[in-house]
Amino acid sequence: MGQPLARLSLADFLEWEARQEERHEFVLGETYAMVGARRTHCEVVVNVTAVLWGALRGSPCRVYSESRKVQVHESICYPDVVVTCDPRDVSGEGPVQAPTLIVEVLSPSTGNYDRGLKFALYRRLASLKEYVLIDPETRRVEAFRLTEAGWLLDDMSDGAVLRLASIGCEVALGDVFAGVARPDAP
Repeated sequence: MGQPLARLSLADFLEWEARQEERHEFVLGETYAMVGARRTHCEVVVNVTAVLWGALRGSPCRVYSESRKVQVHESICYPDVVVTCDPRDVSGEGPVQAPTLIVEVLSPSTGNYDRGLKFALYRRLASLKEYVLIDPETRRVEAFRLTEAGWLLDDMSDGAVLRLASIGCEVALGDVFAGVARPDAP
């Protein structure tokens, strides 16, 4: 996350950002320019999006990656991958209001933000059932799932599949990391 830009209202931000070439997040009244991503980050986002697109075909749910905004009350975020099953989100052009699943691919510059403030914001969404963090560098894969007891962590880093209970889907970790060199590889 970069340095904040000028303070705007949510309506002013949405109008301003629609005219920008670059993407910006609007977090608690502050506007932040989105930075470019590493190749490995992009590959994992594409891999997850492609697998989920195939898995969700024919269902009422849709998967979007990186350029689809999610609105959390008075904040706007760009998750790496978002799945929504809400008909208003699927047919509308505005920010996603009711995501079921959000996936963030971690990078050294965004990892703390994705685990901290961004997750705190996302937890305010009544529709969100699952939040997944994928680290291409360490190959850690963690899912936080909303249960009656609260948000529980399922660390799948040492397993063979990414279980996405919120949408009834399993993704082979080999597919998540396809084309991404192992960190210890030459």
